[in-house]
Amino acid sequence: MPIDLRSDTVTQPSPAMRSAMAEAVVGDDVYGEDPTVNRLEDACAERLGFEAGLLLPSGTQSNLAALLSHCGRGDEYIAGQDAHTYRYEGGGAAVFGGIQPQPLAFDDDGTLPLDAVEALVKPDDFHYAKTRLLCLENTQAGRAVGAAYFADARALADRLRLNVHLDGARLFNASVALGLDATEITRHCDSVSLCLSKGLGAPVGSVLCGTSAFVDSARRWRKVLGGGMRQAGVIAAAGLYALENNVDRLAEDHRRARTLAHRLRGLDLHAEERTNMVFVEATDATMATHLAAAGIQVSGPRWVIHLDIDDQAIDHVVTAVEGWVHSLRRRRA
Repeated sequence: MPIDLRSDTVTQPSPAMRSAMAEAVVGDDVYGEDPTVNRLEDACAERLGFEAGLLLPSGTQSNLAALLSHCGRGDEYIAGQDAHTYRYEGGGAAVFGGIQPQPLAFDDDGTLPLDAVEALVKPDDFHYAKTRLLCLENTQAGRAVGAAYFADARALADRLRLNVHLDGARLFNASVALGLDATEITRHCDSVSLCLSKGLGAPVGSVLCGTSAFVDSARRWRKVLGGGMRQAGVIAAAGLYALENNVDRLAEDHRRARTLAHRLRGLDLHAEERTNMVFVEATDATMATHLAAAGIQVSGPRWVIHLDIDDQAIDHVVTAVEGWVHSLRRRRA
């Protein structure tokens, strides 16, 4: 079976998860009548310390519904230059909401420097967009950002009268890596988007959490964006299974990422592990081709470990890289 390190979005639902999906009790979620969806939304909200949750088809739509609920036309949100809400989600906030992004560079630890954030907040002047929202990420490019930073960001946001949205697509990777409950992070945020289809292993879906009033607004935006689903309990059951079974096991992904990075460094490659990701600095463009011939898929320098990657797969990857290193040395000799 191919070893796919392109992303943790490539995970396959396990037989037990598929069984839960097949047995799900369903109803029409647009009417609020799907009991399995309701259970998932309540479970996520409780686990992250919020009043309510909302299941959406994707993290992109979840973040977009959050931005549209926090901001109006002519408003502005501050986000990282490489943040998903700015760089990788098609400019949806500008396209659908007339919301202006204000990007800035992340620091090396995955945080936005708060002094720079404050400097970018626009004065109350009709020449400028109104700065309404600070968007953060955790993890950010695999970096787990601790609770102390979020407390400082919350204090700044309160002083500047901003709301805080967290793109927590891999939030549980951060909480597991840091050894703290996710609420230690989320309690400093007004809304959080949690992805179920990455390391948690569900096939589809994200849950957006916030106050009941916020989720009511996001629910309307979900409908406008075409995200209203009918018998969605079939996918919600996978999310419930993931929450109940696949959070603590993220530590295994982190362990394997550390192991892989350590063994690659033993081959004189630069490899840095960040939670479930290994960033590999290839010295020759032939690496990906060599790995593909060995049944290993990679996409650029970021190699992502997930629940379909076991210890045997790590061994196979290292062996394949070792073969590439030896062939490279022979060609250069």
